[in-house]
Amino acid sequence: QVQLVESGGGLVQPGGSLRLSCAASGSISSIGGMGWYRQAPGKQREMVATISSGGNTNYADSVKGRFTISRDNAKNTVYLQMNTLKPEDAAVYYCKANIGTWGARRDYWGQGTQVTVSS
Repeated sequence: QVQLVESGGGLVQPGGSLRLSCAASGSISSIGGMGWYRQAPGKQREMVATISSGGNTNYADSVKGRFTISRDNAKNTVYLQMNTLKPEDAAVYYCKANIGTWGARRDYWGQGTQVTVSS
């Protein structure tokens, strides 16, 4: 059984910062790519940032220069440092990880964490 548990969401003023964390646990043999996605009310879920097992990163144009994705392989954890937050960044943020268990590999999603950007 594999779980992804996110934390770090909350309410922040425009221009502020938040750091999201997502920890994978369970019967894990290996973790491939990891990423953060977000979904605002009435909108489709969109990719925010991804990081490969080797550390290569990819960002949505809307967050480049403001957000940084990183991972700690020893802790099976992926982070998203969000700076200079804007009201349009408000959404539920989900992490996704490609995880190999003993005999299978697939994508897993976390339950989501709310980010609210408002004065």
